[in-house]
Amino acid sequence: MTRFTLPRDLYFGSGALNELKNLKDHKKAIVVSGGSSMEKFGFLSKVENILKKNRLEVMFFKGIEPDPSVDTVMKGAEKFKEFEPDVIIAIGGGSTIDAAKAMWVFYEHPEKTFDDIKDPFTIPKLRNKAIFVAIPSTSGTATEVTAFSVITDYSTKIKYPLADFEITPDIAILDTDIPQTMTPKLVAFTGMDALTHAIEAYVASNRSNFSDPLAREAILMIYDNIVDSYNGNVEARGEMHIAQCLAGMAFSNALLGITHSLAHKIGAQYNIPHGGCNAILLPYVIQFNSKISSNRYADLAYMLGLQGKSEKQLTHSLVESINYLNTNLNIPSTLKEMGVKEEIFKTTLDYISENAVLDPCTSSNPRKTSKEEMKKILECAYYGKQVTF
Repeated sequence: MTRFTLPRDLYFGSGALNELKNLKDHKKAIVVSGGSSMEKFGFLSKVENILKKNRLEVMFFKGIEPDPSVDTVMKGAEKFKEFEPDVIIAIGGGSTIDAAKAMWVFYEHPEKTFDDIKDPFTIPKLRNKAIFVAIPSTSGTATEVTAFSVITDYSTKIKYPLADFEITPDIAILDTDIPQTMTPKLVAFTGMDALTHAIEAYVASNRSNFSDPLAREAILMIYDNIVDSYNGNVEARGEMHIAQCLAGMAFSNALLGITHSLAHKIGAQYNIPHGGCNAILLPYVIQFNSKISSNRYADLAYMLGLQGKSEKQLTHSLVESINYLNTNLNIPSTLKEMGVKEEIFKTTLDYISENAVLDPCTSSNPRKTSKEEMKKILECAYYGKQVTF
């Protein structure tokens, strides 16, 4: 038996933010936001106006950092307990929504510690005190429709992907006006993050007839729109916002693979944005996984109209197409080109590989992976070598 879970309601399109009016039967809303962009472009005030017009008391918790920490989560949970909201609204990038999800857990269950919930499917029942509304400002993580939240323990420099269907938001609002504010660099990183989600979901061990169509459609939309979105095309930005959500629906249920296992670990160690890590690693991981999943990768290449007469040729074309996208998005092809110093890379290689094996995403990778194989993949991704093992 396999489960497939999505938010109860999803509103999308230009002006979708106005659907916050449906919260009129609630009393108190806490709004969690990250940096200044949502405030600068007037989206926070719009959220506040809609809520207050519908007679909700509103409190803001601002300033979520990129790669939110356990400390930030606990501070937010304390504010939640003081205010006692019956609806939590997270508006911003993936870090903001992820942090708010974790705050929600500790608001409802203050007796729990982070260690109690960091293993997959250990989060207790939620919605005893509040429901959760997610409004993404970027087009990549799809955390607005997923059962995941990535929180960083800076004492160990490890990112922990919390995983439980309990933290799937109740309502997702994809207002396509909001991602128009993204910088080109952010468009590139988040877009490749979304592509990685879709491709990994398509080959993951928990894939199904429900997740496959979502992954395939997301991949088609991303290939059609990511470069135009990077170059500022308004319509393409809107299409990417929908595509990343479809990818999220796919991977939240099909799960992911070792591109993410490695990205979770090197991002914190080398201070590289998550989407950038995925963009660099994805071609190397496809080469590694192709030993047993070439039929699935070939299927995607054929769908995209790439060249090749055999599964091996089609898989090679898929890898080359991803490299082509990275080039057009000004994303380096190796960790070395991304600025990771060789001395630091060598001294952290064992630690990263060991923890990547333990990452929850590793178990759903189509090919079983050892610590030594993780090391070899990382070395290929650092020096730009083909994965042939």
